[in-house]
Amino acid sequence: MEGRAAAEVEVMTGRFDAPRVLDRRLGTVVGDEGELSALEDRLAAFSESIAGAGIDEHDDAAATLAYVERLGDAGFFELVVPEMFGGVHERVRSTPICIVRQWLARTSGALDSAFVMQGLGSYPVTLGGGEALRSSLLPRVAAGKVVCAFALTEPGAGSDVAAMSTRATVQADGSVVLDGEKCFISNAGIATSYVVFAREEEDGPGGKPRFGAFWVAGDAAGLSVAPIRVIAPHPIGTVHLRGVVVPPEHRLGAVGEGMKLALSTLEVFRVTVGAAALGLADRALAETVAHLERRVQFGRPLADQQGLRFLVAEVATEHVAAQLLVYRAAAARDAGTATPDQAAMAKLYATETAQRVIDRAVQSLGGLGVTVGQATERLYREIRALRIYEGTSEIQKLVIARALFGR
Repeated sequence: MEGRAAAEVEVMTGRFDAPRVLDRRLGTVVGDEGELSALEDRLAAFSESIAGAGIDEHDDAAATLAYVERLGDAGFFELVVPEMFGGVHERVRSTPICIVRQWLARTSGALDSAFVMQGLGSYPVTLGGGEALRSSLLPRVAAGKVVCAFALTEPGAGSDVAAMSTRATVQADGSVVLDGEKCFISNAGIATSYVVFAREEEDGPGGKPRFGAFWVAGDAAGLSVAPIRVIAPHPIGTVHLRGVVVPPEHRLGAVGEGMKLALSTLEVFRVTVGAAALGLADRALAETVAHLERRVQFGRPLADQQGLRFLVAEVATEHVAAQLLVYRAAAARDAGTATPDQAAMAKLYATETAQRVIDRAVQSLGGLGVTVGQATERLYREIRALRIYEGTSEIQKLVIARALFGR
């Protein structure tokens, strides 16, 4: 497989017995267990087929497009749109998305990203789009025939999203004109469908700022993209909006409802970031155990060294605890009983724990662990962004503290 070491291929195609989420570690979930188990069967077969497909992730744009096509053909995008528009469930559920992300991330962080961006970039349309837009766009999302992007972050508005400066200027005919800049936008440059958030006119003199959400086609006049290179292969860039005209029918929600749509979308998908971290940690633990069993030093396998056994036992325990937090939060969201601190705890603990699991994997493999082409080296690069996007670890702590203190 081009761009992957032979050792990694061996693990991906046979030696790695990925734990099934439901059978080994998951407590109570919302939904039919038979349905979710069947989903895992499909994911197991799909992951094996992708591992042997020879997709070169060094060309991140081409790899993402290939992954979107394959995920669409396999029907996994049907989980991110409602049933009435070609989806599986009446409303989008977090638990199945978590299971998919955990499985896909074991194989490739880029594959996981290709999956979740279809949901993140289309869910505001599900929530606030007009009937014509939803009927036109969402079935194509489910089929993998469009590539979606979620344009919220700006150079001056990261964690403080209310500081966004991209402007939506209302025209006499009800359309708006977008002017501004969005940065660190996944799928920028290859997306055919953008959801863009922008500041609208304030609510009267001295009033609070209002924000709108708008659907924009990837080939819209005035939209351009400057790619950004990040430590793990990933199509991402800065989106420049210069006089982009959005017709009234492509406004999402009512005037001033953009921030509500953004936060409602993140509420669904934030916990799934934790699931992606679980998948990366699953793979790291498998690589660690296999190496410690195989590698002989001082006349015996490293797995017989008590210090290393204790190290693996500690991170494995943290990893299982993280999984319970993730699926507790997903189940609560699907049951309609979720509180903000549940998703925050899940994302915080799962991503921070996965960073530790992967760091220990690299350390356990020694020099081999940092060798380009090894799974551990790739995992080390892939995990880092998960502690930042969709709310940094520090922001999650603020959410949790607010729940504790009421302010």
